[in-house]
Amino acid sequence: MKIIRSLLTGIVALVLLPGLLGPATPPMHDSQAKVQPILAELAVNNPDQRVAVIVQKYSPDIQVESQVERLGGKITKDLHIINGFAAEMSAGAALELAQDPQVRWISLDGVVESTGVLSTIQSRKTPPRSEAVNYYLDTLGVRNVWAMGLQGQGVTVAVIDSGINKDADFSQGKSSGTEAALKPGHDRIIVQKTFNTKGRKVQDVYGHGTHVAGIIGGNGTNSRGEIMGIAPQVQLISLKVSDENGMAYESDVVAAMQWVLDKKEVYNIRVLNMSINSTVEQTYHTSPMDAAAEILWFNGIVVVVSSGNMDATGSMIDSAPANDPFIITVGASDETGTPDRSDDFFTSFSAYGTTMNGYTKPDIAAPGKDIYSVLSNNSSWSREYPERVSSDKQYFRLSGTSMAAPMVSGAAALLLQDEPDLTPDQVKYRLMHSGINLSQGGYLFPYLDIFDAITSTTTESSNTGIPANQLLWSGTDPISWDSVSWNSVSWNSVSWNSVSWNSVSWNSVSWNSVYWGP
Repeated sequence: MKIIRSLLTGIVALVLLPGLLGPATPPMHDSQAKVQPILAELAVNNPDQRVAVIVQKYSPDIQVESQVERLGGKITKDLHIINGFAAEMSAGAALELAQDPQVRWISLDGVVESTGVLSTIQSRKTPPRSEAVNYYLDTLGVRNVWAMGLQGQGVTVAVIDSGINKDADFSQGKSSGTEAALKPGHDRIIVQKTFNTKGRKVQDVYGHGTHVAGIIGGNGTNSRGEIMGIAPQVQLISLKVSDENGMAYESDVVAAMQWVLDKKEVYNIRVLNMSINSTVEQTYHTSPMDAAAEILWFNGIVVVVSSGNMDATGSMIDSAPANDPFIITVGASDETGTPDRSDDFFTSFSAYGTTMNGYTKPDIAAPGKDIYSVLSNNSSWSREYPERVSSDKQYFRLSGTSMAAPMVSGAAALLLQDEPDLTPDQVKYRLMHSGINLSQGGYLFPYLDIFDAITSTTTESSNTGIPANQLLWSGTDPISWDSVSWNSVSWNSVSWNSVSWNSVSWNSVSWNSVYWGP
């Protein structure tokens, strides 16, 4: 029988969401109170239907997992970063499992899908260029940083996306100063791993992740130095969470973040880039995706995410993980086809605003319009969008906050190479307090200036006094930030006995960060 991942359209999720939170919800049995309403309704109407679920529990023992097997289910993923696991079982069995006192919350395993191709928003004031030229290296002062000997050497950036394809632009290559790395050599993609059961190949068949990675660390081998990333000697880790069509699931994303936490010391992972966004808005206090991202942040990893793009209803700024106040959320600018920062502006497709928790997002803007980067030779993009392919067939032009986020990830890598003892909070402050501001809708957003950030000497920290995700609270009150050093916190220190999972909403998420307009 077919396994249901969500009830699968965003429209259904949006229609049913009010029933999850609103006062009109009918009285439930105790077991139903710990089950996502969509799943509870399915269990009543079609109890034999096989479903994929995410289960959170109170204790780290395997008592609940044993119950799943007794009820005819199967464990599919360990998600210890959220003290849970993913499983496949019947809807009726899921409702029965919720009767176990060790179960906190059971929800459907939400869908992650690519929705960027549907965007028709126009933003550019000038016609799109046909030649493969980027301006962001000059716009952001990157060449001046390279002249200081900083190109990301010794720093590892993990990319949770659709994978990263092997390409000469990700070879070790040698570069000095402002000169490109032209000689292919040792591969800088040090790990390729997949977390999607339907996307077993580690190669990037979709194309999104390779493009993102090229902006972070492409070395320009295939273009003789014309198309290069921000940190062309950085090491890259490819954590693939999508299948060949760009589809993924929340459990895949959480599992990938869990892997980053487990392996951060082994590979010196200092930065994580995630150009993905939820399709359903909610407070960051009820999002396990945000909770997992904060755990990485508190353990010394700079987490950079895209703000997402405007959809038909407007800004989706309350979508996880972009809505989390700790991590760095990035919006997109348009360089208007010049390296002059003075004519740049905040794009109309980039999501922005104040979250329901009162935080302004994005935290920073970076170039995200008409960006050429590495084309995955395993993707179908060159056939589907030939007008976006460079004449040498090696690079592809894309727009979106997906392209802006890796600019900041590359900047963080350069900053951490220069000052490896900086905390994520200090990196965020340094990046946000450099350069000029861009205005949009009554807001002012810091505009990334990498050279200014590198040459600054401030050690001030961002995020002072911000309460952590409530799923991480060790009691009924927020953590005392004056007495806790979150840069050294570990997941084992979290008291799960105080977490209220009844408010958690695991809904479908999407790649809402690619803008396919001209």
